[in-house]
Amino acid sequence: MQKAIVIGASSGIGRELAKILSENNYQVGLVGRRENLLKELQEELPGKSYLKSFDISILDQGRVQLKELIEEMNGVDLIIISAGCGFINPDLEYEKEQRTIDVNVSGFTAMMNVAYQYFLKNGGGHIVGISSIAAIRGGYDGPAYAASKAFISNYMEGVRIKARKADIPLYITDIKAGLVDTAMAKGEGLFWVAPPEKAALQIYKAIDNKKELAYVTKRWRLIAWLLKAMPNFIYQKL
Repeated sequence: MQKAIVIGASSGIGRELAKILSENNYQVGLVGRRENLLKELQEELPGKSYLKSFDISILDQGRVQLKELIEEMNGVDLIIISAGCGFINPDLEYEKEQRTIDVNVSGFTAMMNVAYQYFLKNGGGHIVGISSIAAIRGGYDGPAYAASKAFISNYMEGVRIKARKADIPLYITDIKAGLVDTAMAKGEGLFWVAPPEKAALQIYKAIDNKKELAYVTKRWRLIAWLLKAMPNFIYQKL
């Protein structure tokens, strides 16, 4: 039986991924800040699960807690880093920008480092990170969010190359998510908003196929292509 840890399992995509993994005979480690929500989820899962409540932005504590969870599970095959935050921040309030960086950059890096070091020592595995279509270009309404998601994508690419050069069978999957009906989907006039169940199922398939990159939902690949090709003078008028 395979074992997986979902960091950010208390809500949204992470919660749905934990359900799908459990339904597919994974033992699942559930990580999140809100212990009550993790316990509710644990009661819904058909398979064996473990629970560890902590905030990934508290870096030293988070690293220790993740290591402890891996030990409690007697090792894992897959670690999914789904925890994240973001704000619509038209006034560029510093506190919102800093919180985004604390979670999406510093917290992500702390979790990624524990995962990489564990799989390096134990002969390989699979790490999945949830970035975003927002990673492709800068975002005026939430600069830190777009930048933090670009960091996640580039960081995973760097670690993927590092693993290859070290000849480690470590798969690293970047999930570039479009709009999903979670608390992270903010703003007016949103389109192509997918239910989290659909997004999680597509992510699970990408994990199962060990893809390096997947757009979720799949139609967002078109938006990604358009964003990459769009000249600056047009993008800046949007």
